[in-house]
Amino acid sequence: MATLKTRQSSRRAHQLLADTAGLSTVEYIIILCLIAVACFAIWQQFGQTVNARITEADGTMGTMTGSP
Repeated sequence: MATLKTRQSSRRAHQLLADTAGLSTVEYIIILCLIAVACFAIWQQFGQTVNARITEADGTMGTMTGSP
């Protein structure tokens, strides 16, 4: 009886390893995650650039003197 269960579990393990259903979904999820990480990095760099420009403009406006 034990050898029958061993054979069945071995066969089931082989079937699970040979099953390729759903692999394309996993690949798409991995690609989506990589794209999201790249977008976050680009968005952070964009935010730093905008912040630097605003700081620069604020400094320029602070040094300007004019008569109304």
